[in-house]
Amino acid sequence: MDESVLLFFAALLIVAALLFAAMTLTRRGTDHLDQDKYRSRWMAIEQKFERDNSATFPLAVIYADKLVDAALRERGFKGETMGERMKNAAAAWSNANAIWTAHKLRNRLAHEADAEVNYDETRRALAGFKQALKDLGAI
Repeated sequence: MDESVLLFFAALLIVAALLFAAMTLTRRGTDHLDQDKYRSRWMAIEQKFERDNSATFPLAVIYADKLVDAALRERGFKGETMGERMKNAAAAWSNANAIWTAHKLRNRLAHEADAEVNYDETRRALAGFKQALKDLGAI
């Protein structure tokens, strides 16, 4: 082979390697989440949530919010905050209002020292988070 053919193949290999690297670095997360992992984590949240123990209410909301955020990240939705990731996942939500209401409750609980939540608010938030996990294919 002459030198120009070798240079051509070398250039071709370099371009292919760069394209592969670019695709790998910019690829979105997986379309398939480990449903067993998410189901077991969800069941743990539900089992720790006790109707007669109000101390479990805020923890259930916070843990459920974290689980949805983990699914968003694993699915590859971009954003600095969970809110940004939720906006980028807008097309995935079957009930955007429910997940946003649940996330806002989590924010109130996390950022307001005197924030309280009752049983019904917690149940609605958990229902919103559970639907979000279904929408993302996590459960």
